[in-house]
Amino acid sequence: MAEITASLVKELRDATSVSMMDCKRALVESEGDIEKATKLLREKGVAVAAKRASKETNCGMIASSSTDDGTCSSLVEVNCETDFTARNADFQAFVTDLSAKALAADGSIADDENTKGALMDIIAAIGEKIVIKHDTKYTLEGNGSVTPYIHLGGKVGVLVEVGCEKEETVNSDAYQELTKNLALHVAAINPKYLTSDEIPEDIVAAEREIYVKQVEGKPENIIGKIVDGKLQKFFGETCLLNQAFVREDKMTITALLEEKSKELGDTITVKRFARYQLGA
Repeated sequence: MAEITASLVKELRDATSVSMMDCKRALVESEGDIEKATKLLREKGVAVAAKRASKETNCGMIASSSTDDGTCSSLVEVNCETDFTARNADFQAFVTDLSAKALAADGSIADDENTKGALMDIIAAIGEKIVIKHDTKYTLEGNGSVTPYIHLGGKVGVLVEVGCEKEETVNSDAYQELTKNLALHVAAINPKYLTSDEIPEDIVAAEREIYVKQVEGKPENIIGKIVDGKLQKFFGETCLLNQAFVREDKMTITALLEEKSKELGDTITVKRFARYQLGA
C-alpha cells in the first residue's frame, strides 16, 4: 500500500476543500491514488446532495468578476442552507472562483462538468445542500461599460450595461459616477423591467383590470384618466427608466440620463440590467 503522507493529504485537501480527515480516509481507501480519492469524495458530495435535496437554500453569496477594461462582467449567485456556511471561507472562495470562471465561459457554468465536480467537492466538504442558482455574463456591444455592484456583503448583486456614442466618454469622472449610481439604484430600488414596453401584455391587462374595479362607480368621463394614471404609477414603480432616482427622487432615471448626456455632450443609454437577491 502506498504511504499516505501529510503532503499527499494536503494536496487532496487543497484540490477539494474537504476536511483533512476525510481526505486521508479517501486516500487510504484508494491506496494513495489522488484521482480515485477525488472521485470518492465527489461521490460523497453526490450522496450528501441527494440526502439534503428537500432542504431550503435561502442563504449564500453573490459575487462578480470583471475584465480590466470594464467591457465584460459576470454575476453568480450560489445558495446554501445556513448563514454559517455563507460565511465559510472555503464556500466564499468557491463562489468567487465561479464568478471568474463565468467571465471566461461561453454559456452557463452550471452545465460545465468541471464546475459540477467542484460543486460536489464543496458539498462533501461542508455537508449542506449547495446550489448554483444564477449565473450570467454581460459583454459590451459598442461603446460604454458593464458595471457590477455587490451590496450587503454579497446578499444583492447587480450588473448594468450602459452605452454611449463616444469612446472617450467612458473615461470621464461624470460618466463613471453615473454608472455607479445606476448600479446602486438598481440594487436599492429593484426595478423589474427596463421600460414599460418589456412588461408582458397579460401583466399590464391584469393591472388595468384591477384599477378598473377600483374606480367602479366613478363618472364614466374620468375613469379612463384615473386608470391611465394608475398604470403610469405602476410603470414608475417597476420600470427602471420610469423610476425616481434613488439619490434625487424629484428626477426620473430618464431625466438623469438626459441631464448627464447634455453634460457629457454624448447620448447615454441603459441597455440592460440584472439583479440577484438572496432568498428572492
